[in-house]
Amino acid sequence: MERTFFGAVLGSLAGFSSLGLLGFLWSSSPVPSGPQKPESDWRLLDPVTYENISLFPVVASSSPDTGEFVTLDEALSTGDVIVREQGSEGLARSRDGRVISDYPRGASVNQLVLINRGKRPVLLLAGELVSGGKQDRIIGKDRIVPVGADPLPLDVFCVEHGRWSSGANFSAAKTIVHPSVREQAAVEQDQSRVWGAVRGGSTAAPAPAAPAPRLSRSELSATIASDAPTESYSAIYKSRQVGVSVDNFVDELQRRFARETSGLKGERVVGVIVAYGGEVAWSDIFASPDLFHQYWHKLLRSYAVEALARPTVREVASRDDAREFLRRLNGRIKEETEPGVYRWREINEGRLSLIELDALQPKPIMLHRLLLRRTS
Repeated sequence: MERTFFGAVLGSLAGFSSLGLLGFLWSSSPVPSGPQKPESDWRLLDPVTYENISLFPVVASSSPDTGEFVTLDEALSTGDVIVREQGSEGLARSRDGRVISDYPRGASVNQLVLINRGKRPVLLLAGELVSGGKQDRIIGKDRIVPVGADPLPLDVFCVEHGRWSSGANFSAAKTIVHPSVREQAAVEQDQSRVWGAVRGGSTAAPAPAAPAPRLSRSELSATIASDAPTESYSAIYKSRQVGVSVDNFVDELQRRFARETSGLKGERVVGVIVAYGGEVAWSDIFASPDLFHQYWHKLLRSYAVEALARPTVREVASRDDAREFLRRLNGRIKEETEPGVYRWREINEGRLSLIELDALQPKPIMLHRLLLRRTS
């Protein structure tokens, strides 16, 4: 208890970021602070299966209003958010006429600057793609950017190896990278591993004598050579050789998912647990059905890319194994807080990693919960 309190005090005094006071707390306590969604509030439906993937819908009978928040895609599309290279020339001006000073340092592969000019806090998820600038990048960590914040130095990872030249302003890509790439950014936080996962498709180790994946490393290499010489994530997975397979896979999964969840009464889908073959590997759960719906299409496409890059094992994971992804983990907690804005925490237990993002205003809400089985 003394160590936790001492760490919190030090964290509250340490560092003065562009968004205000930012505290960091490390604790060995197995019970995290902040709002928690009880497992009993979620119900798991039977899996939606297709080839080597199973999607277990997670439903809830009640949920908080999340209309206070805006997604990155929506904010970029409306101009409420601007993303720029660090050290861009000139000044950024907010919509109310305030002049916001820029950062004088030079451009950096792993950092951008984000400005929220809108009237709602912006929700960022690890793995979301922003396209343009000198290279396409993905967000490195879940977080919230409040209204009126100073320009935010944003940690990112490059997913376009081989280009470093002036390009258009950053725009909404309406894409989230597939789980193997998200894992390397959100958990491993390693740029070289991010590039490796983009090139290789999946970082999951294949079982001995496992059936070959539908999307092989050689096919990815051929696609990069012909359609994406700068190894752009967006170009690879929308290319002629890859894109059609992904689109067909997504269409069939969406049709089956919609059929399975169409007859719900008094409940709505707030998340999904994902299994490849017999292994439960991933889950994304949101505070509300509305938030889930806003992210669903690009999440589904990301799951499909991962499925195509993994061995075509048609074994179906058990519902009991999937239910394990709803429980609390016991392990060391790493926590980051921006007072009055958000709380982020990570808990690791064996090969499992849990990341949760809580909004602290206007009232405490757990906005997003990611639990994954690490491949590395």
